[in-house]
Amino acid sequence: MKKTFYLFNPGRLSRRDNTLKFTPVDDDGVEGTPRYLPVENIDELYVFGALDANSSCYNFLGAEQVPVHFFDYYENYTGSFMPRESLLSGKVLLAQTNHYLTPRKRMVLAQNLIDGASYNMLKNLRYYNSRGKDLEPIIQRIETLREHIAGTTTVSELMGFEGNIRKAYYEGFDTIINDFDMGGRTMQPPRNEVNALVSFGNMLCYTQCLRAIHQTQLNPVVSFLHEPGERRFSLSLDIAEIFKPIITDRVIFKVLNKREIQPSDFEADLNRVTLKPAAKKTFVQSFENRLNETIQHRTLKRSVTYKHLIKLECYKLVKHVLNIEVYKPLKMYW
Repeated sequence: MKKTFYLFNPGRLSRRDNTLKFTPVDDDGVEGTPRYLPVENIDELYVFGALDANSSCYNFLGAEQVPVHFFDYYENYTGSFMPRESLLSGKVLLAQTNHYLTPRKRMVLAQNLIDGASYNMLKNLRYYNSRGKDLEPIIQRIETLREHIAGTTTVSELMGFEGNIRKAYYEGFDTIINDFDMGGRTMQPPRNEVNALVSFGNMLCYTQCLRAIHQTQLNPVVSFLHEPGERRFSLSLDIAEIFKPIITDRVIFKVLNKREIQPSDFEADLNRVTLKPAAKKTFVQSFENRLNETIQHRTLKRSVTYKHLIKLECYKLVKHVLNIEVYKPLKMYW
C-alpha cells in the first residue's frame, strides 16, 4: 500500500536507480544519514523544509505519478509539483466548463457544496452538544441560515450566507475545545493557537483534494463555488469545504482536547502563531490517521477510508457534469 511521506527537515532529494534518496542537511551544511524511499511505495510527498532536487529527480517523480506539495517556514501552502495529467478528457473539460459558464447550472453545484459543508459543520456541533457542550444556540442559528441556501440566486449572495454560517460555527470552537480560545477566525497570519491549527489543517485538506482531483478527469482550475483565478486550484477549495469539518476540524478537536498538543507546542513570531516542529509532526500523524480511518459506505456496501471518500466526491462531480447522476454532497451519516 502506498504511503504519504512528510519531509520536515531540510535536505537533498535525488534519484538512485528506482529509489529516492533523501539526505538531511543541517544549518551548517553537514549531511546526515541518507534515507532511501522505494518510489513504488510513495503516494505523495509533503515538503516542510528547504529541499534541493534536480530536474532528473522531478522527471522521475512525474513519470511515477508522485506529486510534491510545498509549505514555507510559516506552514503556508506555496504550491505543488503535479505530474502530467494521465486522465485527460476533453468531454469532461467541456462539460465542467459549461457548468461554470451557465449560471443556473453553477448555482446548483454551489448550493449543494454549501449545503453539504454546513450540514457537516452541524454534525460536529450536534456531536459535542450531545456530550454536554452547550451549543444549541449556535446550532439553531446555523439551521436558520441554512434555510436561505436554496433561495439564493447568485454565488456572491450564497457566499455571504456561507460566511455567516462559518462565523457561527467557529464561535462553537471555544465551547468544544478545552484550555484554548479561538476568539474568531484570523488568517494570513493566524494570531492564536487554534487559528494556526485551522490554517495548517485546511491546507493539508486542500492538497488532499487536489490529489484526488488529479486522479480523476476533472480539471482543478474550473470551479463552481470559488471563483477560478490565477495560480490556484480553485476546485480543490470547493471540495475542501465538504471535508474540512469531517477531517481537519475533528483532528483539531482530538489533538487539543486529548492534550496531544499543548500551549507550549506553539511559538509566536511577528504577530503570528506557528506550530513547533514536534507538534507539527504530531498533528500530521493524527491527520494521516484520520485519512486512513474507515466507514461503512452506504452505497458501495463496503468499508472505505476518509481519503477515498474525497476521490468518490470527485467522481460524483464528474457524473453530474456529464448529466449521468445529480450531485449530492457527502453528509456525515455515521
